Amino acid sequence: MNEREPMASELTRRTFLSRAVGGMGALLWGASTAKPAVAQLAGDPAAEPWRGVLRPRHYEPKIKRIIHLYMAGGPSQFESFDYKPELAKRHGQPMPESFTKGQPVAQLQGMELKCMAPHFEFRRWGESGQEISVLFPHLGSIADKLCIIRSMQTEQINHDPAHLFMNTGSIIAGRPSMGSWLWYGVGSEATDLPGYVVLISSGGGQDQPISSRQWHSGFLPARFQGVRFQSGEEPVHYIRSPEGVSLPGQRQTIAAIQEMNRLHGTTVVDDQIEARNAQYSLAEAMQSTVPQLADFSSEPDHILRMYGVTRPSGTFASNCLMARRLAERGVRFIQLYHRGWDHHLQIRKGMQAASQLVDQASAALIRDLEQRGMLDETLVLWGGEFGRTPMAQKDGRDHHIRAFSLFLAGGGMKAGMTYGKTDEFGYYPVENPVHVHDLHATMLYQLGINHEKLTYRFQGRDFRLTDVHGHVVRDLLA
Repeated sequence: MNEREPMASELTRRTFLSRAVGGMGALLWGASTAKPAVAQLAGDPAAEPWRGVLRPRHYEPKIKRIIHLYMAGGPSQFESFDYKPELAKRHGQPMPESFTKGQPVAQLQGMELKCMAPHFEFRRWGESGQEISVLFPHLGSIADKLCIIRSMQTEQINHDPAHLFMNTGSIIAGRPSMGSWLWYGVGSEATDLPGYVVLISSGGGQDQPISSRQWHSGFLPARFQGVRFQSGEEPVHYIRSPEGVSLPGQRQTIAAIQEMNRLHGTTVVDDQIEARNAQYSLAEAMQSTVPQLADFSSEPDHILRMYGVTRPSGTFASNCLMARRLAERGVRFIQLYHRGWDHHLQIRKGMQAASQLVDQASAALIRDLEQRGMLDETLVLWGGEFGRTPMAQKDGRDHHIRAFSLFLAGGGMKAGMTYGKTDEFGYYPVENPVHVHDLHATMLYQLGINHEKLTYRFQGRDFRLTDVHGHVVRDLLA
């Protein structure tokens, strides 16, 4: 046998198998019009609904899902949830050096640091009397449902690494996002939608770009990557079959490709192959599910008015209604980015514009979940990647990581409570600091996960969302 004969023999076997399997796949699909036949007969785990690696979970889960209303750019706590009258008194005066000396700033390097007063009045809302800016009257009207944290801390002062840290607990690219960790850990109740969906809107200020690595699966299997839906009436491109392609014919083609991928996967360990097979099955199911998802005609008029929408339009309000519809269909983690909170200049104008775009719909989503009996089983998180400085940057505010505000609603959290306290300038927490790692640990706990035990071995080390940090903030739990 010469040197070419083994290769020729191998190619012959591969050709035979490919053709045989392709024909078998077509026959199998012809016999089935429901679930993928490959998944049923070949037992391919990549094509079956993923139920998570934690079975049973470490604790009894309190919630089923998380909706993250992500205010990308860093909304100012001084114009939203943390009023500081001392800043008003000292407006235009130098910030005390005892606070700022040696502290990181983003764009204020070498500038004179002066106090900037809050631009808007705060009021006490609801029976709980929580202090919230008048910019957010709709959120103020549900103050008794909110758990406001004023003492959040993060570690990264520029947008992209701060987003990465908020999403993955690390500044190192290539780590899994929290949505991917959840989907991997506990699976999803949705069989015809991804377990992790991302929607993006913008408006109200400078739009910082959002990289797709913010919802990447990192070193987890590729099938757990978040899926970005387009904002509007067609959330997924090419979801409909092209003209001239019948559904049975499409199924036959996909079945053949899946079977060949599965066969190849028996000799080559490649999670991309498993992910591709899983996505083929999911894509077929989504062809009927997604058009229904994006059809708001079944929503009552009073619901549309509550959100302030008429149809899927790419706005934050539209995305909030879409989030509720995704939650109803069993999606585990839903993330809504609103790009428009980076107010280095003209913060008064920018905060007014951005708040008007998100206030009504944020409150509507929480009310809607509650009236449907879903709020207790859904954790809603509202906030950005960091806050803004008490010091002025001309007529705006710079990035600030030492203390910022966000709120939680539903999901077994104490309602009508403000947690944590900052100093008179809002520079540092002076009571109950909450780190991003602590936030992640608490969110996982509500899903029945011990954050120290949901790990994945990669490059000789067991990694987790909270790295080697984090604790559950039990004071927040109802």
